Amino acid sequence: MHPELLTFDIPDFLQGLLPASITIYWYGFMIAIGAIAAISYVAYEAKKQYNLKLEDVNTLFIILIIAAVVGGKVFYFFENPSYYISNLGSLMTGRGFVFYGSFLFTIPTMWVFFRIHKLPAYGMLDIMGITTCIVHIFGRIGCFMAGCCHGKPYDGAWSVVYTDPLSLGPLDTPIHPTPLYSAAMIAIILVILLRIKKRQVFSGQIFISYLILYATGRGVIEIFRGDVSRGFIIESYLSHSQLISLLFIVAASILYYKRYIESLKSP
Repeated sequence: MHPELLTFDIPDFLQGLLPASITIYWYGFMIAIGAIAAISYVAYEAKKQYNLKLEDVNTLFIILIIAAVVGGKVFYFFENPSYYISNLGSLMTGRGFVFYGSFLFTIPTMWVFFRIHKLPAYGMLDIMGITTCIVHIFGRIGCFMAGCCHGKPYDGAWSVVYTDPLSLGPLDTPIHPTPLYSAAMIAIILVILLRIKKRQVFSGQIFISYLILYATGRGVIEIFRGDVSRGFIIESYLSHSQLISLLFIVAASILYYKRYIESLKSP
């Protein structure tokens, strides 16, 4: 578990134009792989189902990246607003994002994009539900390598210990490998969504199922998270993310029921 994947020196003829050396981090590397896989999936499915052009897919992902960064940083700011008001510069780094913040900003962004391009919003969201799983699995593996989103102390069979000083997790302490829990959970969700895709009853079923399944799993994994600085609604019992998970489950369940009833009424 080392944050840095590799560091290489810049050739002499580029010295002065670029830093003397460049470091590639595991987190960014895994996100890049996930993004390539996700774009490939969306390009294939959107082309097959709705004849969406590759350039439009690329535009969608650029917009979503911007929305995800802004949303992730906004929610990260509200984890400790008094600190970040005095230290705004610390927000302008590649570290420190909140997934739910990114996700809540990207959903309306996708919806508006689909409407502008006259695409069936629920159908495209179904594609994006599977796509989100693909990116998120790679991202959580990157988290594990970096030490972020780490677990509580745990001296059991599958505990992990971070020893690299650059790690974001606590050093020399056995802890729960919660990023791996998340990656495994999301992989299971992905398999379930692909099975739903084969027997889909109504448009939007895949995406809404993703919301319910992920929020449920996330709420459970929060129990094992050790990065307590993220804050609690009820100290040590209900974290911010668990509250958001509960709201997601309720809202998505209502929407699922509504869409299912509408599908029964359709000819």
